[in-house]
Amino acid sequence: MIDPVELQVLTGALRAICEEMGAVLIRAAHSVNIKERRDASTALFDPRGEMVMQAEHIPVHLGAMPAAVAAVLDEDHAPDRSWILNDPYRGGTHLPDITVITPVFTDGELIAFAANRAHHADVGGPTPGSTPADSRTLADEGVVISPRVLDEEAIAELSSQMRQPDQRRADLRAQLAAGLVGVRRLVELHDRVGADTLRVAFAEVLDYAERRTRACLSDLEDGVRTARDLLEAREGDLQIVLRATVEDDHLTLDFTGSAEQHEGNLNCPLAVTRSACYFAVRVLTDPEIPPSAGAYRPIEVIAPEGCLLNARSPAAVVGGNVETSSRIADVVLRAFGRAVGQGTMNNVVIGSEEVVYYETIGGGQGACPDADGPSGIHVAMSNTLNTPIEALELEFPLRMIEYSLRRGTGGDGEHRGGDGVVRELEALAPLRYSLLTERRRHAPPGADGGEPGAPGRNLLDGEELPPKVSGELEPGQRLRVETPGGGGHGRSP
Repeated sequence: MIDPVELQVLTGALRAICEEMGAVLIRAAHSVNIKERRDASTALFDPRGEMVMQAEHIPVHLGAMPAAVAAVLDEDHAPDRSWILNDPYRGGTHLPDITVITPVFTDGELIAFAANRAHHADVGGPTPGSTPADSRTLADEGVVISPRVLDEEAIAELSSQMRQPDQRRADLRAQLAAGLVGVRRLVELHDRVGADTLRVAFAEVLDYAERRTRACLSDLEDGVRTARDLLEAREGDLQIVLRATVEDDHLTLDFTGSAEQHEGNLNCPLAVTRSACYFAVRVLTDPEIPPSAGAYRPIEVIAPEGCLLNARSPAAVVGGNVETSSRIADVVLRAFGRAVGQGTMNNVVIGSEEVVYYETIGGGQGACPDADGPSGIHVAMSNTLNTPIEALELEFPLRMIEYSLRRGTGGDGEHRGGDGVVRELEALAPLRYSLLTERRRHAPPGADGGEPGAPGRNLLDGEELPPKVSGELEPGQRLRVETPGGGGHGRSP
């Protein structure tokens, strides 16, 4: 056993290692999406593959990263031998999210894994940005990387199949560097506190997170809660159904009855569904609980194989990772009486064979029982920054026409939902665009009598576009995204 003070010190040390890994990745990367928007995450795992600690980066990455480590757990590990993957059906989420896993050895013994995941602006395929609105299989979405050793030969081979290969090479090397920093710092911690103490610390962090999560679940009223919501697929709406059962200190989230996997790209691998559930439960319990796999132990997620939330290969998944994950989190929060936020990442991809711009856009968030919802921010499954206008106009053949709050779009109530934003871009060269958005047909609902937020809108030169669409931009044309407001909470006085 470790005394409580020492446990907190070691928890802080592990968290600091994750944060430093993230800082190295962000500072070493070349792409705007990683260095400016910080669309990347880092974590540490014990030798059995349990996530011991993570940095507070991207929720959809972190809850799903244990599946990536599990995918390489039985491989032949050695010092300085890193692994790479992005296959959604072998530990990944969607193809642009590439994971690099580096084993940590001391005195010839495997003591941990340092892992990081970063969203690459392009991973090949027919559509710039590898985020098509109309993909039907993984082959439509880019290069599929099954778990393999990551070395210079692999970097050269993989980047040659992607747009802007020099940038892809640099970003992959940044991921390698982040892993090596994690290895170095963890070895230093091992040498400082000893192998036995570090081993016990890993177990204690996991057990402590479990105890605190169970205590929070025990405070919830036992019983069954239900909720349902819709996704706006190209062929029509798809339903997500949830039955949430709290029993003492255990929570079961059962999605039986949800839509079957479809021929579009809103399908999810099970790891993404779990990730969204874990995020929502963290919101409902205590965000100060150490972010480790121990916090997930009291939570059971059920999604029948072959349904939208546990799709079979080779179904397309690029929209599932970004949009379906957001809706899953919404459904869990709604089951527990919360107003929800914009419920979409508002994915915008604009590019050509030479340049690729990818962005998710913030919006209004749901009100709380005791506070208004914040406006114009990224939270929930995204949690990224925006691309600064100066960086955007320097890097891409685009001009920002408007970036402003979309005032009055938050739902009314005793506490108002947050407002969405307006982001309008003008093309300066011939480009292709792709939009993957939600909450255009169905507004973000409020709670306890609160009004829904305003739905979002996509427009090209003033003409409204559907939620998911691809097309061409000629110089001078303007693409405008108006993001949803959040739902209100409580009836207006």
